[in-house]
Amino acid sequence: MFDAFEQEAFRLETLDDYSNSGNANAYKAFLAGERQPRDYNDAWVTELRSHTGKGKRIYRVHILSRPLTPYLRFELGWGYQKNATGGEEFFILDTTDRPNPLSGIPDFWLMDGLTTGVLSYSGEGKFLGADILAPERAAEFRAYRDTAMAHAVPFSEWWAKHGK
Repeated sequence: MFDAFEQEAFRLETLDDYSNSGNANAYKAFLAGERQPRDYNDAWVTELRSHTGKGKRIYRVHILSRPLTPYLRFELGWGYQKNATGGEEFFILDTTDRPNPLSGIPDFWLMDGLTTGVLSYSGEGKFLGADILAPERAAEFRAYRDTAMAHAVPFSEWWAKHGK
């Protein structure tokens, strides 16, 4: 999907823990209080720049509530901060004091508003795979994207208020 999108890639994240899906060593280092390695997530940042440098938009909304899990402190503190250097945009839909307008909606990528990949995870945050949906389902996921964006705030604004 990342090789084919032309204008934008949107991701909805709904889980509090993706620790079994990659970057396990970095997560352990974070938990141990180590400093972020200089080359942390460099491959993804390079991928991001290959797209954002061509004017493509990559952005995501993470639905979460406070207090943050240790994994979310890692993802937001290390991951989002680093990935932003590649041009990825982040937004937070904080449900701490309000209902989740997308309760029950799975994680997904939506490419150009046309192609949807629904992501599956185990209860322990391990990525199990993606199902590419029929094009007829794209309107449904565009509506989820639009709802997420309508209720989210920019990550930098949220992080300044609630981070750490």
